[in-house]
Amino acid sequence: MMLLDLIYFFLADVEYVEHTLHQMGAFGENIRRTREKLYVKDKAYSVRKMAGRIGVEPSYLSKIERGVEAPPSERTIVLIAKELDLDPDKLLARAGKIPSDVKAAVVEEPDLMPKLVRKLRKSSRHELRKLLGQHNGAK
Repeated sequence: MMLLDLIYFFLADVEYVEHTLHQMGAFGENIRRTREKLYVKDKAYSVRKMAGRIGVEPSYLSKIERGVEAPPSERTIVLIAKELDLDPDKLLARAGKIPSDVKAAVVEEPDLMPKLVRKLRKSSRHELRKLLGQHNGAK
């Protein structure tokens, strides 16, 4: 490896780490903000009580909320989303994770699904909503 390659590799890793740390903080902040709003109305949303309902230690949930710990597993994120009445797909996306059923779809159709996602990525939100509306109407 040339020196420039090593520098590029190091800088790429630094960017990745910075992005990951930012993502961890934003994910946890979203959970904490939502939980605290619910806590004002219902004391069942304390860190300790919510952690018990989703099956994690209160200290672990607190660290996630503060961005000290990386986002948890998909299963735990889905439980958090249900507990806080949030969209699990959106919460998984904020955690930088892809839902397992979406991963499975790509794995099952590796020559089609990645191309489809790349093509759809270039579409506007309006076009995507229209496409989803047509799909949902066809059911």
